[in-house]
Amino acid sequence: MNRPRLRDLAVIAAAALGAAALLASPAGIWLRGPSLDLAYPLRHLLFGPQAEPTQSHAVVVAIDEATYRTPPFSETPQAAWPPLLAPVLNAIAAEAAAVGFDVVYSTSLDSFQRGFERDFLIALRNAARANRLVLGKVQHSQLPILPHQAQQIAVGGGRNIRALNVFEDPDGIIRRVPLDFPTADGGRETGIAAELAQRRLGQPLTRDDAGQYTLGTRRIDADGEGNILVGFNTGPGDIPSYSLADLQACAAAGNTEYFRQHFAGRVVLVGTVLDVEDRRLTSKRLITAPDGANPPPSCILPRPSAAPYARDSIPGVYIHAAAINNLLDGGELREWSSSAVFIAAAMAALAGGLAVFYLPLLPGLATALGGGLLLPFTAAVLLRQGIAMPWLNVAVALLLLLGASIAYRFMVADRDKRLIARLFSLYLPAAMVERMVASGRLPSLGGEEREVTILFSDIAGFTSISESCSPAELVQALNGYFSTMTAIIEEHGGFVDKYIGDAIVAVFGAPLDDRKHAVHAVRAAMHMRDALQREPERFAVKGRPLHTRIGLNSGRALIGNIGSPRRFNYTAMGDAVNLAARLESANKQYGTTILASEMTMLAAGDAVLARPIDSVQVVGRSAAVRIFEPLARQGRADARQNEILTAYVAAYGAVASGDAVAATAILKALPDDKAAQLWRQRLDGDPGAGVTPRALTEK
Repeated sequence: MNRPRLRDLAVIAAAALGAAALLASPAGIWLRGPSLDLAYPLRHLLFGPQAEPTQSHAVVVAIDEATYRTPPFSETPQAAWPPLLAPVLNAIAAEAAAVGFDVVYSTSLDSFQRGFERDFLIALRNAARANRLVLGKVQHSQLPILPHQAQQIAVGGGRNIRALNVFEDPDGIIRRVPLDFPTADGGRETGIAAELAQRRLGQPLTRDDAGQYTLGTRRIDADGEGNILVGFNTGPGDIPSYSLADLQACAAAGNTEYFRQHFAGRVVLVGTVLDVEDRRLTSKRLITAPDGANPPPSCILPRPSAAPYARDSIPGVYIHAAAINNLLDGGELREWSSSAVFIAAAMAALAGGLAVFYLPLLPGLATALGGGLLLPFTAAVLLRQGIAMPWLNVAVALLLLLGASIAYRFMVADRDKRLIARLFSLYLPAAMVERMVASGRLPSLGGEEREVTILFSDIAGFTSISESCSPAELVQALNGYFSTMTAIIEEHGGFVDKYIGDAIVAVFGAPLDDRKHAVHAVRAAMHMRDALQREPERFAVKGRPLHTRIGLNSGRALIGNIGSPRRFNYTAMGDAVNLAARLESANKQYGTTILASEMTMLAAGDAVLARPIDSVQVVGRSAAVRIFEPLARQGRADARQNEILTAYVAAYGAVASGDAVAATAILKALPDDKAAQLWRQRLDGDPGAGVTPRALTEK
């Protein structure tokens, strides 16, 4: 994790505030609509429909495709349909709380046949006198489209005629329904949805001087222009729809009980529900159902079949029906204010910017994007509560900050860190470089004492090898050797302290803590030995294979940046380091490749198979040090290693029982093993056999 700096915090905070201000400004308005549209299908997926169709206050009498195909409508021009509507209107108006027409019959056949629409006009008059009828008109900038003059007179004039207009958002989608419209005399006239809702409720819609609307005693959530943001229900048949043809047949049959069951106390809208005419795109466009799906029970005629597929548009009559439901049950949506958008966008952007800046890049990006994925789900949950969350505004602010933070981090904040890593990666262990980069501080003098394992390796006979080849050949061979050995050391968790000629000094257990440093060091040593033995031709100079000798010792050492302020190395110092070097040279005496101190073998435990070699005296130490030769990992010894171990165990057993002759005989079975033969000579009484106390001090 990066260490915070005041400059970086200030830059990220300023960028977050800037992005939030942009997305909360009018420039971000165009994202509010799509935010709502996308939340609808997710809300439906998570929670299903908001209400059952039977709970709808508004129902629709649909002039649908079935009506056009069914007699007597199919045999009659549409202009001559009003008389057919009369019995249906009478039957509905007798039960409904209010009836509204979402169709405008601006012409009349009475001009050609006096009295042709008499029954329809009487039905209009009776319903209007009962205060249950509202005809629709379409308000234009010049002349409105009004019902025929005879119908206007029948309903008592303009008090029972209301505008059907709805307004599109800038993207062409209908999401709002106006509660009222300004009139020429400076007053205001309710729209058809608000008019029908107040007649159903029996209480007026009022508007105070501050532009706040109230229906009865309930405050209506409207915008500054008097529009409500419509909250649509979802699911098939959410607004119950009845085919006009079926209702006409039902009225002709005198089935008043059907009308009582389905229309009593409801607001009824008469409108077209056709494949092409009067269809609108709304915020429900991504979660529409096929027209005619899930219809209520029919009265006389068979249920008309539903459309074969859902379309993104819906008949306009359903927009007014949804608005009426909203006004009667408080379902209109509440929008976030610009200040709320600003706060949410700023918080999300700031959180995302900090995550991508102060965490490692990929985890930080995943964290920020994961948080961003929660936004649409949050919007769906809030939509269920009647709140329209502009989550796309918040998401875009977050994405802007992610891009800005990554760019700033790469071009400015991480520039110094990359410089530190580049300068010191060749001289310090990777963990130390990472620690410096994270802290943002250059290394300084100082150290600490800690438990580590030191690996000291040297190439056997290197002097004679170097004399037999040119410097270029020698450098090429050493580079290949050092590259492989270094990779092995780092693979096992160690780091190369230094190269001394052909020697390698490595440390395990620093700078990062490693409780198994001894195990890892021994395994690295055996891996180095096996790599040279497995590919001798690869590690050869002038046809002479390279052989390495390795010493291992564990103990406390001073680890840190040692040197002067002008030049220092991250290195290890102390007796533990010196003993590892002595053990490396002792391999010559015993014919071994790896020698490890007792301290290392005790720390490694049962993870390694090893044989005891000797006890030696080292300058500066009062007690002898037992030394061992690691052979293989536990359970991975080959046939030769198993042979050596078996012979050693048997020889030790013979010595322990006092039978030196038997031990000598056993060791003779290992004629190619120099350490075994030195031990056998010592058992035979040869005082020059083995390593003297001076053997580890002469180099």
